Amino acid sequence: MKSDRLLSILLLLQTRGRVPAHELAERLEVSVRTIYRDIEALSASGVPVYAERGRHGGIELLAGFRTDVTGLTANESRALFILAAQGAHAALGLDAALGSALRKVMAALPAPHRPAAEVTSRRILVDATRWRGGPQPAVDLDTLQDAVFTDRRLRLRYRHSGREQARTYTVDPYGLVSKAGVWYLVADRRAKPQLFRADRVRSATVLKDPVRRRPGVELADAWELLRRQIEERPGGLGVTVRVRRDRLDMFLRLNASHLAELPDAGRGEDGGGDGEGEGQDEWVTVRLSYGIVREARQLLQFADGVEVVEPPEVRAELAAAAVSITELYAR
Repeated sequence: MKSDRLLSILLLLQTRGRVPAHELAERLEVSVRTIYRDIEALSASGVPVYAERGRHGGIELLAGFRTDVTGLTANESRALFILAAQGAHAALGLDAALGSALRKVMAALPAPHRPAAEVTSRRILVDATRWRGGPQPAVDLDTLQDAVFTDRRLRLRYRHSGREQARTYTVDPYGLVSKAGVWYLVADRRAKPQLFRADRVRSATVLKDPVRRRPGVELADAWELLRRQIEERPGGLGVTVRVRRDRLDMFLRLNASHLAELPDAGRGEDGGGDGEGEGQDEWVTVRLSYGIVREARQLLQFADGVEVVEPPEVRAELAAAAVSITELYAR
């Protein structure tokens, strides 16, 4: 473990230049005291590394020092060849570069690790896109990338969901995130983090003004905050439903974001067992959470496979929607 940590410190310093000791400690999940002991070990082995204390201090290598050591283990070599969805690289214009980089990595791997890495690339595939995602609109990431990598502000013409007219925003980008096959721009607008779906950007212009990010905030920090705001958004409206057991699996998959708690699906309300012919009429109670009453209309997709038990206003909403649908098709 120590040799791996020493090599990680060496490669981080070679890549980043001067790095504060506390940052190395956080990255490698050890104490600052341990980092300083590791630096002494590296120095004793002939690596020209030194530390400067103080507010702007840190640890760095002597200028001009480089090492070609890779130090890749067998598992690390395999991990490099488990690739995410090809679409992510294509959208960034990096498909050709990725293939070239992997060929170079393969050539640089220790000979004993090459067969395992090659087999891994042929036996493991990661596809980050959702099932039946439907046709996706074309996304032009060039301008967004330009602003991200040149640290410039962006002027966007952006269409929000459910609105026809686009609005204009000036934002300070942190970076791009691909989530389940959908690209998002993470940016500050008026010093507050906000998500912009790339396929809703009608036009983008890179401004001459330098980006104005909040001090100490990185892309991962801003993304984590926004992700939690979306996933942990309080529902406010509790809804209790009965679901036919034969529809339960699909119901839970499609309503995972609205589940207030996992149901006890061991027994149905009718108390049926595992005998032949039983189970088709059993009902399982599920508790959901919605923001507003109208959101519960999505339960209509299960027809008579789901019944709302309470509250009464949600039962009335679904009943009214069912009447409207009946009248529509009766005409």
